[in-house]
Amino acid sequence: MKRAVVTALTSLALAAPASAQGFSPQELEQRAIHRRAIEAVIWGMPAVNYDLMFQAALKAGAKENQVVYWSNFLDWKNQTLTPNPSTIYLMPFLNMKDTGPMVVEIPPAQGGSITGTIFDAWQVALEDAGPAGADKGKGGKYLILPPGYGGTVPDGYIVLRSGTNMAGALLRSNVGGSSAADVAKAVAYGKQIKLYPLSSAANPPQTAFVDVISVEFDSTIPYDTRFFESLDRFVQREPWLERDKAMIDQLRSVGIEQGKPFSPSADTRKLLDQAAVEAHALLDQGYEDLFSPYYPGGQWALPLAHELTEGLSDNFSKTGVYPTDTRGVFFSMAFSSVKHLGTGQFYLVSLRDRTGQPFDGGSSYRLTVPPNVPAELYWSATVYDRATHALIRDQKWPSRGSTTPGLQVNADGSVDLFFGPKPPAGKEANWVPTQAGRGWEVMMRFYGPQKPLFDKTWRLPDVEQTAAE
Repeated sequence: MKRAVVTALTSLALAAPASAQGFSPQELEQRAIHRRAIEAVIWGMPAVNYDLMFQAALKAGAKENQVVYWSNFLDWKNQTLTPNPSTIYLMPFLNMKDTGPMVVEIPPAQGGSITGTIFDAWQVALEDAGPAGADKGKGGKYLILPPGYGGTVPDGYIVLRSGTNMAGALLRSNVGGSSAADVAKAVAYGKQIKLYPLSSAANPPQTAFVDVISVEFDSTIPYDTRFFESLDRFVQREPWLERDKAMIDQLRSVGIEQGKPFSPSADTRKLLDQAAVEAHALLDQGYEDLFSPYYPGGQWALPLAHELTEGLSDNFSKTGVYPTDTRGVFFSMAFSSVKHLGTGQFYLVSLRDRTGQPFDGGSSYRLTVPPNVPAELYWSATVYDRATHALIRDQKWPSRGSTTPGLQVNADGSVDLFFGPKPPAGKEANWVPTQAGRGWEVMMRFYGPQKPLFDKTWRLPDVEQTAAE
């Protein structure tokens, strides 16, 4: 009897049309696309972030297996995610599908130094480079192997295995001062980096460097159908990783499938646009949720979850942990990862003033940086647009720090920094402009971080709102 009842109920459930559940077949399909598109944005963020950087490089005139670089400190035309305007950037974009293994050669730290990381196209850190990396400042040849490579690996290389055909590096040539000569020296040192196929190691071709200092280089995340167009480019280029195969059907639902063109209908595009906006809201809320105070009762934070920093450094090898949510949050506001966080650089971010109010681009603020900053190389404070995480457009400069020309230092060695639409009288060298009507965030960078930063015996006070002058 019981079996007959179960069979009857099952038959009724199977026979019930979708409309009996409150949704038509069309509505169910639309809801599935919307739901899965949101998850695709969160999961695919690091891949899209990488692709957008690569597309910006192509638009600027670079090609695969060349090094994009900025021949001076960055200004607002660099519309990448939270860049450092106090260093010289060099970015190799590798594609090993046709060339096979590629070599990134880092020069010895003599007359300059590199701080940076080599990563796969998911921005998983393969290894750090320079004095804080595997070569320990002695220089080294980093050999990046493509997926499934089974050839001979010669001696004398620091061997890195990539799970993707494309890979990259974010390399910073550290600048010793603020003069034009200091910058030129850092650029010349950075251009000692070499990039070439392993097959040409006996007689390496000259590395191609493409200077993009004068162009608008925009890789900000578009929260609309363009996000999915970028994700499709990535999926068509790269093999599926075992850890991500559960996303194959999810992406097929939104029209992304290997070997097939991405051509959503007008109705689907509308759904994708809506889903991207909702995903953006979720990611932004997740970003704010990561702001656990670094100092008790303060507003500064390191907006990184431990499980994510661990996963990015060991290729998510820990069983039962795959933090795609916090990964999506992180790569919605930053590019690249670090193998050994806190060795070469350390970061603190604030979104709010001392009283807990969000920073307002039309108001004035002051940050007093105490003396004896625990940073062996330099420190800096950079302001970013809160909505895009890029430098605020059309501003005179985005950052002030220990290498800023004419920076005014107080008698006790502290430094007062000012943020607002106008500088206080006589304080322009210590001022970072903001834009009325737009929120902002500030990142403190410490290069060559030292113990007092980590044991918190040196404390960075919160930013305070001041009366406009």
